[in-house]
Amino acid sequence: SPFFAIPVTTQGSQTQQLQKHYGITSPISLAAPKEFDCMLTQKLIETLKPYGVFEEEEELQRRILILGKLNNLVKEWIREISESKNLPQSVIENVGGKIFTFGSYRLGVHTKGADIDALCVAPRHVERSDFFTSFYEKLKQQEEVKDLRAVEEAFVPVIKLCFDGIEIDILFARLALQTIPEDLDLRDDSLLKNLDIRCIRSLNGCRVTDEILHLVPNIDNFRLTLRAIKLWAKRHNIYSNILGFLGGVSWAMLVARTCQLYPNAIASTLVHKFFLVFSKWEWPNPVLLKQPEECNLNLPVWDPRVNPSDRYHLMPIITPAYPQQNSTYNVSVSTRMVMVEEFKQGLAITDEILLSKAEWSKLFEAPNFFQKYKHYIVLLASAPTEKQRLEWVGLVESKIRILVGNLEKNEFITLAHVNPQSFPAPKENPDKEEYRTMWVIGLVFKKTENSENLSVDLTYDIQSFTDTVYRQAINSKMFEMDMKIAARHVKRKQLHQLLPNHVLQKKKKRGFIRSSPAPAVTAASVTNIQASEVTVPQINSSESSGGTSNESIPQTATQPAISPPPKPTISRIVSSAYLLNPSPRTSGNVATKMPSPVTAVKRTSSPHKEESPKKMKIEEDEISEDTSCIDLNEHEKMETKVSMPRPCNFKTPSTDLSDIPALPANPIPVIKNSIKLRLNR
Repeated sequence: SPFFAIPVTTQGSQTQQLQKHYGITSPISLAAPKEFDCMLTQKLIETLKPYGVFEEEEELQRRILILGKLNNLVKEWIREISESKNLPQSVIENVGGKIFTFGSYRLGVHTKGADIDALCVAPRHVERSDFFTSFYEKLKQQEEVKDLRAVEEAFVPVIKLCFDGIEIDILFARLALQTIPEDLDLRDDSLLKNLDIRCIRSLNGCRVTDEILHLVPNIDNFRLTLRAIKLWAKRHNIYSNILGFLGGVSWAMLVARTCQLYPNAIASTLVHKFFLVFSKWEWPNPVLLKQPEECNLNLPVWDPRVNPSDRYHLMPIITPAYPQQNSTYNVSVSTRMVMVEEFKQGLAITDEILLSKAEWSKLFEAPNFFQKYKHYIVLLASAPTEKQRLEWVGLVESKIRILVGNLEKNEFITLAHVNPQSFPAPKENPDKEEYRTMWVIGLVFKKTENSENLSVDLTYDIQSFTDTVYRQAINSKMFEMDMKIAARHVKRKQLHQLLPNHVLQKKKKRGFIRSSPAPAVTAASVTNIQASEVTVPQINSSESSGGTSNESIPQTATQPAISPPPKPTISRIVSSAYLLNPSPRTSGNVATKMPSPVTAVKRTSSPHKEESPKKMKIEEDEISEDTSCIDLNEHEKMETKVSMPRPCNFKTPSTDLSDIPALPANPIPVIKNSIKLRLNR
């Protein structure tokens, strides 16, 4: 329900109305800023400046000019289309058409050199096909336009271009209106009626951004706080929607919720309160900026009472515009654990800043990810050309969260933390054209009793991930023979052999375990393992923290608290793989296992007659007789099993890959590899 706020006038912002709706609960505090808060906010601004988070006025004016040109092009194009379709002259004169912006530029928090997210809104007689043909051609003719490309088949179709040095992504929405008025408010839900789903998706970005700006009590304070939080998240390697952390819109909604709870506070206070609120938040209670409204347009919305799959979301942050969606569905147990830990550390540092025991610069110090963990997985993607590398890296990166999910389900792993930053990797063969990118994943193993030397087998977790990637690449006809994924376990002290100089200032080392596409799989043994639950302890709200212990964080009252789902029994299979055109090095793969909170994917193929069943997972140092062992690195006690290639008649592909056409019928060598490491206690 709305609450009554004291009217406050702030610099360069709107005067607060006497009656204003600031979210779904009452505020925690209406306290106005003190002189000390103003001084701390000024210090925060000075600290942010060197990081390039503020754009120069000249650059800002250039963006406005470019968007003006683009807007005129849209109007001109829509008039031309209207004339070609013989609309009455009176309609043509007022037909309109407009470029709207969304994302960080619209929120007013874009950094130097950032791209612009834009939406082209057209009246009903302009088709989507017109946008991707005649408007595309019109853009092509502009001398300022470079790198023009259309991605018409994307989930949200887009034209990408560089306009006078500024990267712009343009989406398209065709509204059921005869003309597009200049003062059109895209937040109007009735605009969505009878629209194509691609138009609804395209409108969503603008509608969400506009709602956020209308739901914060003071836009200037919101913007400065959000700039600080986004920089902090990037510096701490937790800014990435695709890898299971939070993207820009999610960080914006968390900051907006903080502003609602402290409507009169300024940025220095809001940054501190942000960490206070979200270090104590009882996930998976959702973060909502407004009460969800039902529009009777029958679009799917986030609602755990109706949709069972929504109950498994670990950190729901719900977009405020209809149809409401969870912007954080990629978050996993590990990424949430990492973020909550960062919130707590942020709270401790801002407590110190408020007590004048530390400077703002401490908050933005980048922690050393490569000192944080004892064990790491290094994942490498390579392709023969730069163009293929970009495609391949995009696909691999979009699937890394599946690997993280697989690793989380391993009963000996507590945490798998992927660093969102990727690194260039050295060529394996200097004479061969090859483009390589790598990612690093930090691992925390569970402390177990009565085991001095514990062997943990990661073969299944890694190979099922690589199979997923290869399968998608083959199905989407993107796959080229020399596109490869390699994975390797390393200890902290060995990272200097693998990472580029600008990260660790040491030489790099080569030699990876390769995986190649596997069209068929033989299951050597199936063992049920009860996946052990990773519990994140709830913070007691009475814990003392810089004099803030008496503040209780209001959770969402309207949604029932969602209890975490029961942990399923996971069927794990150690298997060998049949390889298509394997490289001379050791390689192998198994069928896909998609991380699901409910079930794990089982293998359907039966054991190969030549294979003897292998014991499962965590044997103390046992190696089957039919494999020869190559020790990659004795001091890290990591083993790779390689069975020598044997001919095998490949008759039927596994059911997992039955949709792949024309698999070869010639003999294919069998190569088995396993990634096994022994933890010395």
